[in-house]
Amino acid sequence: MQMERNFGFIHDKLEIKILILFIMRRVPEPVTFDALTGLTLCDDGISYFAFSECVAELVQTEHLRFEGDKYSLTKKGERNGKVTENSLPFSVRMSAEEGAVAFRALQDRNAMIKTSHASNPDGGCSVTLSLSDGVGKIASMELFAADEKQALALEKGFRKNAESIYKALIEMILN
Repeated sequence: MQMERNFGFIHDKLEIKILILFIMRRVPEPVTFDALTGLTLCDDGISYFAFSECVAELVQTEHLRFEGDKYSLTKKGERNGKVTENSLPFSVRMSAEEGAVAFRALQDRNAMIKTSHASNPDGGCSVTLSLSDGVGKIASMELFAADEKQALALEKGFRKNAESIYKALIEMILN
């Protein structure tokens, strides 16, 4: 199948597959299709449709594994990606590497923030919010929410602002 020529360094399906394997070798855990899309479309030569086909083909050839809603690298994908990644243009490798570093940082941050809620027998929800530093828990609190909608809003707000909330809480306590 002839691909449409776009600006950028990556133009054929083999190069796209090599780039996908390059990226997957740099993310520490399985990723969703959307996350992989964002990481891979770092070169203007890659079309979304060609990328989608390449992901499906990498699953079919057992370079990638698809479980639940996430993709992970197989041993075959690891081995072949390692052997072929130097064929990618340097600027594409650097761009993909930067994206993977930012993605890993976001994954690390998200792993340190835990939120949950449970319905109370007498109404409302108990919302548990905690923050760790990668070694241990540094803050944990339980709040009451009037309903599940409010509980979810509290969880979302904490995930978005956990570090600022922790800093403000510490400042308020110490002052």
